[in-house]
Amino acid sequence: MSRLYTQDHEWIDVAGGEATVGITDYAQGQLGDVVFVDLPDAGRAVTKGGEAAVVESVKAASDVYAPVSGTVTESNAALADDPSLVNSAPEVEGWFFKLTLSDVSELDGLMDKAAYDAFVASL
Repeated sequence: MSRLYTQDHEWIDVAGGEATVGITDYAQGQLGDVVFVDLPDAGRAVTKGGEAAVVESVKAASDVYAPVSGTVTESNAALADDPSLVNSAPEVEGWFFKLTLSDVSELDGLMDKAAYDAFVASL
C-alpha cells in the first residue's frame, strides 16, 4: 500500500484499485477540535478536487476534497459516533471514506511523504 498526499492536506492510501482517504495531521492541527463530520454515502461518485466530505471544528467548517475520482464504497461510521478520532488519529482510525478508483493515472499528480513534508515546511 502506498500513501500519497494533496496540497489540500488529504492523504490517500492506495492498494490496487481501492483507496482510503482522510486528512493529514497538519490539517487537523489547523482545524482544532473536530466536533462533526459529514461523510459521503456509499455509491456516491466523487471527482478529483471535488467536495467529498465536510469536517467541522470549534474554529470552522472545511471541505474535504477527493484526491482522485472514484466511487465511494464505505464511510467511516466510527466518526459519526466519535468525530474526535480525527484529532487523536487523523491518519489511522480517523479516516473518512474508501473508494474504488476510476482513473489510476490521477495518482500521478499527488505527493509522496517527503514531498508533502517539504510542502508543509514551506507554509
